[in-house]
Amino acid sequence: MKLLRYGPSGEEKPGLLDAAGVIRDLSGVWPDVGPAQLGRAALAQLAGLDPASLPVVAGQPRLGCPVAQVGKLVAIGLNYFDHAAEVGAAVPQEPVIFMKATSCIQGPDDDVMLPQGSTRCDWEVELGIVIGERARYVETEAALDHVAGYCVVNDVSEREFQMDRGGTWDKGKGCDTFGPIGPWLVTREEIDDVQALDLWLDVNGRRMQTGNTRTMIFDVRTIVSYVSRFMTLLPGDVIITGTPPGVGLGKQPPVFLRPGDVMTLGVAGLGCQRQTVVDFAL
Repeated sequence: MKLLRYGPSGEEKPGLLDAAGVIRDLSGVWPDVGPAQLGRAALAQLAGLDPASLPVVAGQPRLGCPVAQVGKLVAIGLNYFDHAAEVGAAVPQEPVIFMKATSCIQGPDDDVMLPQGSTRCDWEVELGIVIGERARYVETEAALDHVAGYCVVNDVSEREFQMDRGGTWDKGKGCDTFGPIGPWLVTREEIDDVQALDLWLDVNGRRMQTGNTRTMIFDVRTIVSYVSRFMTLLPGDVIITGTPPGVGLGKQPPVFLRPGDVMTLGVAGLGCQRQTVVDFAL
């Protein structure tokens, strides 16, 4: 299933994308697509529903983040061999964990706003993992049992804030609008092999990133198991899993985002995003 949330920001309704690409209204079945709806039992019950029985949503509504009430947005850094090489970083011996503020989360096609004083804003297409069942000290072999599904995430980053302002990476990762998620949450059974998904990102129509999840240093099972040893993962939490090569920081010379730039990006089977970069405004 492809689950989504549609409507104006802050007023999103739950929806489902049917096999013909038509959005169906789920609000008569679920109050939202949130933590209470992401467990195995709830998803199995929904899977037994005929999408044709749901009302069609007219037009082309705005899509929001496909998961309501994200409790934690956990990120894994330097998780592709070729990305670590392009930025001159050593291959990590254990997953690098940082957090993105949940206030940065937005819809997949909403504008990305440069923070005040930004000079080195960058892009990062990533595979997102949506947790469906509580995970605490789970073994690698059982890790996927705790996953509801997957989504596309753009881990927008301000490199000066991240690297030159002291402290942790979080300063450059959690600015407003820096977490576009969606367009939909694709439930786990629809993805045959999560370690064989192509990722790509263009800026102004020029291909910047091309990669595949097979070149991850730590795979999805390992990530979920590892993170669960440091924090309890709860339904609705999202983990983003690192980016393939082609970020602006790794270009020679580096290339960074400016107002008016357009990012388009996607992950095979999970849909595409499109964001226009805009200048800072209060």
